[in-house]
Amino acid sequence: MFEVVAICDLDKDKAREVASQNGIPNVLTDLDVLCGMGDIDVIDVCTPSYLHSEHVLLALAGGKYVVCEKPVAGSLQAVDDLLRAERDAGKRVMPIYQNRFGHGLQKLRLLIDEGLAGKAYLTTVETAWRRRQAYYDVPWRGRWATELGGPLVTLAIHAHDVLTYVIGPAQRVFAHAATRVNPIETEDCLGAVLEMADGSLATLAVTTGSADEISRLRFCFEGLTAESTTAPYACTRDPWRFTADSPEDEQRVAETLGRFDPLPEGFEGQFYRFYHAIQQGSDPPVTLGDARASLELITALYYSVETGEPVPLPIGTDHPRYVSWRPE
Repeated sequence: MFEVVAICDLDKDKAREVASQNGIPNVLTDLDVLCGMGDIDVIDVCTPSYLHSEHVLLALAGGKYVVCEKPVAGSLQAVDDLLRAERDAGKRVMPIYQNRFGHGLQKLRLLIDEGLAGKAYLTTVETAWRRRQAYYDVPWRGRWATELGGPLVTLAIHAHDVLTYVIGPAQRVFAHAATRVNPIETEDCLGAVLEMADGSLATLAVTTGSADEISRLRFCFEGLTAESTTAPYACTRDPWRFTADSPEDEQRVAETLGRFDPLPEGFEGQFYRFYHAIQQGSDPPVTLGDARASLELITALYYSVETGEPVPLPIGTDHPRYVSWRPE
């Protein structure tokens, strides 16, 4: 589907090593040169967080499709700038949210689409990982100016995207955060309660201080309960547990899951869908609009931490944190 023809990094020795290991013919240190290469269709931005929006803009200006790691930008204002640049360029940007494509989660989406779930009641989302000081010895990590936030922005963002991917947007959030695990600028523990737009509730729990690393998603619906595995970096993959509310519903769930068509998962699954979207001229499997929703939730959560108050969504251009979610 895709052929990697160039790698660009400020550390040319490191880039050469990766290129040698993977048979990549071109090694560059200048992003402008990369963006100007005529035989490249897609540029994948994997730079530190604070550089993402700048590099996406350069790639769009070079007429490329763009893939970008999370977070795609450091504010709602910046992601709105990207949306305008995307429209002007006539190309598309695909933010990376690979957890959407695990088979367990996709089975839940199928059950919802088939009308077997009913209205949502409560969702619980846990991201309990371990990050020691060595992780933050990388100079750009753990700093507001360069990592753009703590695990809310760089780790739990995937699980929280799954929440809104399944349930839809939040309409009101209340959060507390603390820095208890490592001596960093940003938070490393967070707890939050969300009122979703559909009226259901959700809780978020995030820490980098869990010796037993887990991720867990649990959805309680009118017709069934769905629970993920606890695999910290692959909790949307099988095996998920689906418990229907009656024997009759159990039979319907089993029959529906028997029709599940497994496409590739994770990164492979996202790129598989991206390839077909490019070929068909359709929307990428994850859009800048999806990323904006993710960053709007982050903005609201940080503002609640800062003010100690519940925060309503959506967040407009007149909001004090539209230009940056970083606390003053």
